[in-house]
Amino acid sequence: MTDAARDLASFLTASPSPYHAVAEAVRRLSAAGFVEQPEDGPWVEGAGGRYLVRDGTILAWWQPEIPAERPLRVFAAHTDSPGFKVKPNPDVGTAGWRQVGVEVYGGALWNSWLDRDLGLAGRLAFYDGRVVPVRVDRPLLRIPQLAIHLDRGVNQGLTLDPQQHLLPVWGLGTPDDGALVEFLAVGVDEDPEEVAAHDLFTHDLTPPALLGRDDELMAAPRLDNLASVHAGVTALISAAGRDPATVPVFVGFDHEEVGSDTATGAAGPLLETVLTRLAGGFEARRTVFARSRCLSVDVTHAAHPNHLDKHDPHHLSVPNRGPSLKVNAVQRYATDAPGAAAWKRACRTAGVPNQVFVSKNTVPCGSTVGPIMATRLGIRTIDVGIPVLSMHSARELCGVHDPGLLHRAGVEFLADPE
Repeated sequence: MTDAARDLASFLTASPSPYHAVAEAVRRLSAAGFVEQPEDGPWVEGAGGRYLVRDGTILAWWQPEIPAERPLRVFAAHTDSPGFKVKPNPDVGTAGWRQVGVEVYGGALWNSWLDRDLGLAGRLAFYDGRVVPVRVDRPLLRIPQLAIHLDRGVNQGLTLDPQQHLLPVWGLGTPDDGALVEFLAVGVDEDPEEVAAHDLFTHDLTPPALLGRDDELMAAPRLDNLASVHAGVTALISAAGRDPATVPVFVGFDHEEVGSDTATGAAGPLLETVLTRLAGGFEARRTVFARSRCLSVDVTHAAHPNHLDKHDPHHLSVPNRGPSLKVNAVQRYATDAPGAAAWKRACRTAGVPNQVFVSKNTVPCGSTVGPIMATRLGIRTIDVGIPVLSMHSARELCGVHDPGLLHRAGVEFLADPE
C-alpha cells in the first residue's frame, strides 16, 4: 500500500460519521499548527493556518498577513456518505426481535447493506446544550436478508421496501427491553434522561483492505467522499508549508448526499462568508473572486468491466491512472475549458496523469457541490475526482495509487497563482 493510501485507510477508520470526519480533520490540522477560528468570535489576525467548524462541516485555510491581495484557491469536498440514519424514536420490533427504526440517507445502494455487521456513530444532544460524540465499533446491528427458500425469484430481481425491509435487528425481546438511546448514553457515561435528541448513522465495520493479485486496489467504506476530504486536508497542509502566492482553502461540506440545501451544505452561506472575509470584505471581493478558482472534488465512476454499456467508450476512467476531470454539457459538473486548463496545468506541474470522464448520452450523470458553489459565488469551478467502482455501496473500490496522485495535484492547484 502506498503511504497516501495507508493514511487514507486510517482516516476512513477514524471517520464513521461526518462529525467524526470533521474531528479527525481538526486533529490533523491542529498537529500541523492550524488554530481554531470560532464562528461567533473575533477574526484571528496575522499569518497562519485557521479552521472553522460547524457540526459536520469544516473550513480551513492558510492566511497570509494581507490575504486580500492574493487569489483564493478552494478545494471542496463533502463529509457525508449514503447510508441509514436512525429515526428520532428508534425503538421498534416485532415477533420477538428488537429492531432500530432508520430512514435512508442519500442515494444508498440498499442491497449492499444487507447481512453486514454494522456499528453506530454520530452524536447525542443534551438538554444543557452539550453535544457528545458517540460511536459503537462492534457488531451491533444487522439488516437480515430473506432466505432464498422464502423468495425463490430473488436472483431474478430484488425489491426492497425501505419502511419494511431495511430495519436492522439488534437483539431479542421487545422494544422496551433495551432502549437504544439509553444504551448509547450509558456507553459514554451520560444520563439517558438528559438526552434531548440525536444524529446517528449506521456504518460498516469491515476495515479497509487491499485487493487484487498485486494489491493494486483498495476496498473501503465511505470512499465517497472521504477520499476527497482526506486529499483536501493533506493538500492544504502541504500547500501551507510552501507559503504560496495564493490563499489556499479547504471546505468539507455536510449534506451533499441529500441536496446541499442546508445551513452547513454547499448552498448555505458559510463558505461565502469566510471567503468574503479572506478577500478583504464585500466591496473588495469582486476583483478577488474574479481571480479565484474552486475545485469540486468528488469521486467519479470507474469503467465497470461487467457493465461497459453504461459508459461513454471514449471517456473511460480507470483506477491508478490519475484523477478524472469531470465534464458535462448541461453543467451537472461545473467544468469549463479555462478551468480544465488550470486543472491540467496543476497535474502537469505535479507530474500526475489525469483522465476525463463524460457520461454516456443515454445515462444522465449525478451532480456535485461544484455547480452550487459556482452559482452562489460566481467563482470559476472545476469538477474532478478519483475513479471508484460500486459508488454509494456500503463498500467501494478505488486504485491504491489514486489517493496520492489526487493529493499531489491538489497541492499544485492550491498553490497555483496563475
